[in-house]
Amino acid sequence: MIAVIKTGGKQYKVKEGAKLKVEKLDVEKDTSIDFDEVLLVSDEKGGDTKIGKPNIEGAKVTAKVLEQGRSKKIDVIKYKRKIRYRKKYGHRQPFTEVQIEKITV
Repeated sequence: MIAVIKTGGKQYKVKEGAKLKVEKLDVEKDTSIDFDEVLLVSDEKGGDTKIGKPNIEGAKVTAKVLEQGRSKKIDVIKYKRKIRYRKKYGHRQPFTEVQIEKITV
């Protein structure tokens, strides 16, 4: 079964057993979390498809939190020519890695 969920302002296509990194969620490691904003549910071949307006009522996706972490560092450099202005800083985006356990309609 395949579903499209919305979390952290983004949409993710998920299936049971899949691992994905989403925007940071305030939950502990090894706990279960439910995603209630399910936009689409379908079978593997796309035959039985349900589309929400905007969400499917009663549908939820259950996931297990595997890890809380921060991604690789991104260097940001600002430079203005002729005025000796240079600035460099880095950013590490926090994330939550989850594994999809069950999709229910």
